[in-house]
Amino acid sequence: MRFGKQRAAALVVVILSVGSSAQSSDKPILVYKEKYIMGTVFEIAAYAESSEKGSAAIDKALQEIVRMDDLMSNYKPESALSRLNRSAHFHPQKVPPDLYRVIEQAVQFSRLSGGKFDITVAPLVNLWKAALSGDSLPSLSQRQQAEDCVGYDKIELTPPDEITFRSSCMQLDLGAIGKGYAVDRAGEVLHSDGIRNALINSGGSTILAMGSPPGQTGWLVHLRDPSHKIDPYVMLKDQSVSTSEQTAVSLLAPESAGHIIDPATGRPIDTQFAVSVITSSGTPSDGLSTTLLLLGPKVGKSLVDGMSNVSAIWLSPKAKMETVTNGPQIFFGKHR
Repeated sequence: MRFGKQRAAALVVVILSVGSSAQSSDKPILVYKEKYIMGTVFEIAAYAESSEKGSAAIDKALQEIVRMDDLMSNYKPESALSRLNRSAHFHPQKVPPDLYRVIEQAVQFSRLSGGKFDITVAPLVNLWKAALSGDSLPSLSQRQQAEDCVGYDKIELTPPDEITFRSSCMQLDLGAIGKGYAVDRAGEVLHSDGIRNALINSGGSTILAMGSPPGQTGWLVHLRDPSHKIDPYVMLKDQSVSTSEQTAVSLLAPESAGHIIDPATGRPIDTQFAVSVITSSGTPSDGLSTTLLLLGPKVGKSLVDGMSNVSAIWLSPKAKMETVTNGPQIFFGKHR
């Protein structure tokens, strides 16, 4: 699970409080809209010359997110991803450019993480989702059978638009990177319509900041804090932050909870950390947040140390904290 509804609601308050002073003068008008897409509420706040221009631009950006959902959804049987999952086994399948690009970038994160990040975990994800829905826990044989289907190195990418699965049972799940890609595409649509200052929020999972509010150095975004003691925050300008966090674990059946699967074990990862990553855009911040949650702070910090313009923070309910700041500064305590 990533940010919940309370975090999204808090973000709306920040957006509207910033915008209320801007609208009382000759500064650009703040326009805000939201829409339920990809299983969450996407929010867009944008400054524009007029409410009409801002509203039209946001509508187009939200429609672009709908289009991304139509491409990447595992739940829509006629999505481009669902068709790929049905037909690409040992057979080249042409896919839309956006789907090719997001899968290509996902494979890069798999290589970067040594296979910890892997969009081919769909068969395992489906097993554990069934358990969460009331089925019995997956047996060892069921897990082993699903694990045989997993392995990013079995994805064959043939530029510019063909993908082949070198496995008879492979399926892809883009839940760990899809929202970040959709946020980036929405930002491109806003930019093409002349919007330079906007905030796009995918339910708190990935947030993209374009420019800044009038008279401000950036967009104030509070990060996930399971301890409710640290209150980390960032000032984003032309940057993105994404957060990954495992779902709560059931005391009666600890293996039955969690949606982020470790491909090395075939099980939901066991971690109390929430990880937030700040970088240049939504796709890398989304992919990296899941990657760093899977790797843990010790290995994850070493990975981020080798990157530029990336900052990350791990936080536990007991206020245990690890940070790496090779990019945007992370602040702590009450913002003044």
